[in-house]
Amino acid sequence: MKTRLQTAYQEKVCGVLQAEFGYRNVMQVPRLEKVVVNVSLKEAITNAKVLDVAASELGSITGQKAIIRRARKSIANFKLREGMPIGAKVTLRGARMWEFVDRLVSVAIPRVRDFRGLDPDGFDGRGNYSMGITEQIVFPEVEYDKVQKITGMNITFVSTARTDNEARALLKHLGMPFREQ
Repeated sequence: MKTRLQTAYQEKVCGVLQAEFGYRNVMQVPRLEKVVVNVSLKEAITNAKVLDVAASELGSITGQKAIIRRARKSIANFKLREGMPIGAKVTLRGARMWEFVDRLVSVAIPRVRDFRGLDPDGFDGRGNYSMGITEQIVFPEVEYDKVQKITGMNITFVSTARTDNEARALLKHLGMPFREQ
């Protein structure tokens, strides 16, 4: 089953990007490969239950079970030991990815307070875009009354684009509201 945004990508965005960048084949047109949603909590060092709540909220937002991430190195200044649970992440692909991007663009981002557009400089030079959301309550799946702690999240869009301009055009045509420079 194709989602609304996936259908729009195939019917409209592919043609527009093909004309804009002069691709000879539709397979050259950049596309989204995956979306990675990450939550990291420093309170998890002292209280592991906070991480379980954040992981369950992340699971309800994305529709997929979150994986608990553990620290790779020990850092004495942060009282962090190697192997301690410190965050949660979800990697979305396929229909769940398209559904999440559609909800992010059409529902969650417009609910952000004092929103002036996404940072257009969040690209890494290889066509991937990273952004942050400071409150998980902008998603309608999270019940505001049951939230114990406001947590933010990092969202990374991984695309097949070779340059930042191609990736920016792809995300802009998918509806991402970038701030004008």
